[in-house]
Amino acid sequence: MKLVLASNNQGKLAELQAMFAGLDVQLVRQGELGVPEAEEPFRTFVENALAKARNAARHSGLPAVADDAGLCVEAFGGLPGVDTAYYATQFGYAKGDDNNVRALLEQMRDLTQRRAALVSTLVAVRSPQDPEPLIAVGRAVGEITREPVGDNGFGFDPVMFIPAFNATFAQLPPQVKNAHSHRGQAAQQMVRLIRERWL
Repeated sequence: MKLVLASNNQGKLAELQAMFAGLDVQLVRQGELGVPEAEEPFRTFVENALAKARNAARHSGLPAVADDAGLCVEAFGGLPGVDTAYYATQFGYAKGDDNNVRALLEQMRDLTQRRAALVSTLVAVRSPQDPEPLIAVGRAVGEITREPVGDNGFGFDPVMFIPAFNATFAQLPPQVKNAHSHRGQAAQQMVRLIRERWL
């Protein structure tokens, strides 16, 4: 089965391809099929992921899966949340992972409460009108470090310290990170749901 990934993020594609390897599914980035980016006007991960999946399914005519993910910092009342990708732009930086990390560390410089969660919501639809979208949520809880540590991963991986591993996500081998990350947890649930309901 061919499944459109409602994203053009190469990091997400690589991670999800590895996580979906057990399924007989070929993941294709939406850009390869000429699918335009979806509007993401909502304040929750699940609503934005659903909008992206429906958009990809509508434009491609194929089943689609979308991920909406972000960082929820306790000291910020759960923000930046759905605005994570654009976090740095609030502080005068260009959009990008490195600037997001820089801005976050600057904003948290004087905070001792550093608990945060990386959250991933995956939504899959068979068609834009699918009345029963598959929804999977993963959550990895940790603490924001005071400086980046590690060279693997992307996004906030270098500053997301996971106590169970005594390491940041960026210090873990990809297969370990993928098994325990927010996206890894959501993908494992999604693989089970696709097997149960679609295959």
